Amino acid sequence: MLELRNISKSYENKKVLADINVTIEAGEIVSLLGPSGCGKTTLLNIILGLTQQTKGQLFYNGQDISKQSMQDRGFNIVFQDFALFPHLNAYDNIVYGLKNKKTQMSATEVQEYIDFLELTPHLQKKVHELSGGQKQRVSIARTLVMQPNILLMDEPLSALDGVIKESIKERIKSIARQFHLTTIIVTHDPEEALTLSDKVMIINEGTIAQFGTPSDIVQKPNNPFIEDFILKQLHIKRHNIYQLFGEIYA
Repeated sequence: MLELRNISKSYENKKVLADINVTIEAGEIVSLLGPSGCGKTTLLNIILGLTQQTKGQLFYNGQDISKQSMQDRGFNIVFQDFALFPHLNAYDNIVYGLKNKKTQMSATEVQEYIDFLELTPHLQKKVHELSGGQKQRVSIARTLVMQPNILLMDEPLSALDGVIKESIKERIKSIARQFHLTTIIVTHDPEEALTLSDKVMIINEGTIAQFGTPSDIVQKPNNPFIEDFILKQLHIKRHNIYQLFGEIYA
């Protein structure tokens, strides 16, 4: 369980986040959703340990990790642009981080992740030979073999289209379920957040506008901003939201 208590962040005189309070349960998929510049990426970086909050505390399973380094937290991130090494093949990218890992993973364990993501036919390919979906799966595999306590993802679907995007979305759901892995995703796309997540945190101007299930957010928006933001992004009328996301209310 991850708890954020009164998390705030300021740069000089500009407040980016203000009093973020939220609890994320183990194994949940949570999307951080909001317009550009709302503070969602800053919050993701604070959770990762890449950015230090100005005030507030983070607790993981009851332990205060507010001042722990990124390495000591044991969280890991899948970047928006995949961040793969172009001179290495897919397999070497996947296992690259293991050389610095204190607890070694066996080749059999690594292969389990590779099989789960259906990457075996692509292991000897260089990065430029991989499709966008294959690159994303390699990036996810590289993160999973590090056995993170929490999986963080920064716009994981933004570089993908159509069927590939839907395939990766299903992979992310399967990973969270099979490995009971808490997963936190930054996205600007309401459709992604509402169809992918157990909970959605909508951030507006550095504060939580609403935190709840997709159903709660669509059926009971806390304020006009939430309804307006979702409707504008989806370009549909309110009554059509239920039809579009009907499967999550069944």
